[in-house]
Amino acid sequence: MELAKKVIYQLYTKSFNDTDGNGLGDLKGVIEKLDYLQKLGIDMIWMNPFYPSPQNDNGYDISDYVDIDPSFGTMADFEELIEEAGKRNIEIMMDMVLNHTSTEHEWFQKALAGDKYYQDFYYLRPAKADGSLPTNWHSKFGGPAWEPFGETDLYYLRLYDVTQADLNWHNPEVRKALHEVVNFWLDKGVKGFRFDVLNVIGKDEVMIDSEVPNSTQEKLLYTDTPIVHEWIQEMNAATFGQQAGFTTVGEMSSTSVEQGILYTNPEEKELSMIFNFHHLKVDYENGEKWSKTPFDFLELKAILNEWQTGMSNGNGWNALFLNNHDQPRANSRFGDVVNYPFETQSMLGQTIQFLRGTPYIYQGEEIGMTDPDYTSIDQYNDIETHNNYQIMLDKGYSEAKAFEIILAKSRDNSRTPMQWDDSENAGFTTGKPWLKVADNYKTINVKNELENGRIFPYYQALIRLRKEYEIIASGTYRGLLLEHPQIMGYVRELDKQQLLVMSNFYGETISLELPEEFKGRTADKLIGNGPMEALKDEITFAPYETVAFLFDK
Repeated sequence: MELAKKVIYQLYTKSFNDTDGNGLGDLKGVIEKLDYLQKLGIDMIWMNPFYPSPQNDNGYDISDYVDIDPSFGTMADFEELIEEAGKRNIEIMMDMVLNHTSTEHEWFQKALAGDKYYQDFYYLRPAKADGSLPTNWHSKFGGPAWEPFGETDLYYLRLYDVTQADLNWHNPEVRKALHEVVNFWLDKGVKGFRFDVLNVIGKDEVMIDSEVPNSTQEKLLYTDTPIVHEWIQEMNAATFGQQAGFTTVGEMSSTSVEQGILYTNPEEKELSMIFNFHHLKVDYENGEKWSKTPFDFLELKAILNEWQTGMSNGNGWNALFLNNHDQPRANSRFGDVVNYPFETQSMLGQTIQFLRGTPYIYQGEEIGMTDPDYTSIDQYNDIETHNNYQIMLDKGYSEAKAFEIILAKSRDNSRTPMQWDDSENAGFTTGKPWLKVADNYKTINVKNELENGRIFPYYQALIRLRKEYEIIASGTYRGLLLEHPQIMGYVRELDKQQLLVMSNFYGETISLELPEEFKGRTADKLIGNGPMEALKDEITFAPYETVAFLFDK
């Protein structure tokens, strides 16, 4: 299937479905629910890591790239998953974490034991002459980015957790070893790769202090450097680029439209598409994630418009998403899940899925799962959450204020177990779940949604329409109503057709004048979640109403 018509479902393996009662989702659990995913209509499953790992960062700290963690199952289970998914025309996308390994990985352990060959697999540097750390860089998880390397006088770089040592991609032996990892999974029948934090692999061999510690300027010292493109092109040629129609997506933090085009323009032979996160920082106060402030709607529209327009002009390709395992639930963030749960979720789903790019659906989104209402910091598992809770306390925040921010911004908000039914633990496990199930599982669950709900059928329709209407898959994009304080609008165009999409992002009814170019024209309503059935010169939107009208030019 062509990339533009593909819809990808992100499945957080650890929280999806547990079949052995250990409180963790597993591969057999995914196999058990393939019919459900087929019913939804998706084409590919992106699965978060299930490699052997000490789980300090929920599997993104890998101790063995070419095996399955026993808590998730066996290699035979994985091979069965590939086979069973294939029978349902569903492909599997693996998560590749190639910027760093766990400090428990054999490579790091050999380096610690003094093996010079493997010591060159990592960034090991001595302290400065004054005894301070090699650079003043900060870890993205808080604290300095350098840790003592065993009993030596060296330090190792870790842009993330203390147990995640950054790999030295300048070493051709590292790149060769990672290519072998990618090819191992290719041979297993994988049809896609999501590459974790891929645009930070290009650190300079000679590292310098940042002028403004823990700032955007600091991130630019190791983000989107020119050599990253060379290394991705090299990996493409040595691995997945040899398979026609293979799907890849790079996680690109703090990247730009210009870089996004380079990563995804087919002529560059790098990746199929990228994730960027600028549109999910519109509720950061002064750029600070760990804050609580209303989202800036005009900024959200401006960023989406910038990326849609820029990537289209440069022949790049966007991954379309509002949810993933590192973000709070979008419906809790940008809508009203108490008074308008169906309207909120369907509006957000339609707005993002009808844009130009490949849409991703994060598990539970299709049934309207929300952020959990936890009551204690002890209920959270995420290391970033605990680190930043302590940082806020150290800054003088009260426990109540710090916890209020955690409730809004923790990555665990989206990692709560999938809510299958109204039985104990939402039908996720017969044991104790690794993370507490959200309290609303009695009403928000798959069983109830399939029997009585409206969100799942709406998502089915969105997926079906992308496959049926070429204008959704391949049409151009043009933004509308960019300065309107409540409505987001855009036009998709292809040949002699136009698709007008408009969404009310707020819980207040509002009327507005139809854009001049559409007045007096006949249109067919393609889909909508509210009462609007026809276009008039003045149109009225109900709370969180979204609608799409198809015009023939």
